[in-house]
Amino acid sequence: MAALLKLFLMAFSFVFWAAGLTMLIIGIWAKLSLETYLVLSTNEYPNTPFILLTTGTAVIVWGFLGCYSAATEHRCLLRTYGSFQLAVLVAGVAVGLSSLLYRKDIAEGFQNGLWEAIHSYTEDEGKAEVLDAIQRSLNCCGVESYRDWFFSPWSMEKPTPNNSVPMSCCRARKGCLHSPLPSDAWGVNRDGCFSKVSHFVSDNMFYIATAGLGVAIMQVVGIILTGLLAARIPSHAGPPGGGVPHSI
Repeated sequence: MAALLKLFLMAFSFVFWAAGLTMLIIGIWAKLSLETYLVLSTNEYPNTPFILLTTGTAVIVWGFLGCYSAATEHRCLLRTYGSFQLAVLVAGVAVGLSSLLYRKDIAEGFQNGLWEAIHSYTEDEGKAEVLDAIQRSLNCCGVESYRDWFFSPWSMEKPTPNNSVPMSCCRARKGCLHSPLPSDAWGVNRDGCFSKVSHFVSDNMFYIATAGLGVAIMQVVGIILTGLLAARIPSHAGPPGGGVPHSI
């Protein structure tokens, strides 16, 4: 029975290591794909990508420890490995639940952040660059529609206020050279950015939540296997090959 538990735990440790690598990849992807959008959010939220990055890196390292502790039947290491799995379970639940619970708050923060970025477009260069990048990448303009720019400080501060939009709203360069814009707004992305950003982030946060909760559920199996194997190893037992030195 102990040999079977040992085999199962070694197999699980390999899967655990692969899950850590997956978490690390998802964390990198989340940081690169979501960081630009999260800059504009006015609400506080847990740094989910950072949690995934740190947890994934730790899981990769400790996955090797799990294989070693199972192979050598080292009781102390097995208990340490079980404690680490418990910590990963807590981290996975935290990532999953925070991603699900904060989706609505993040969406509201984006809506406020987009309005702030439009109103401070001529003053805050950092937010202006982020807003331009979002409008270009998502083919959107304004918060609800391209008309949000018409009464913005950026438009009103011009010598003659005109119904125009920034170049980042253009589908074609010639489409934004008209001032004011023609009634059909030819060449301009008409859709607002809020719905697109909200859907993009909400969908990705759901995938992150699924990954986090999946890893957490997997830890229950690992904790049980680790506990059962550690319980079957005598407390005085050391790693195989570690004989007791003879007295002279």
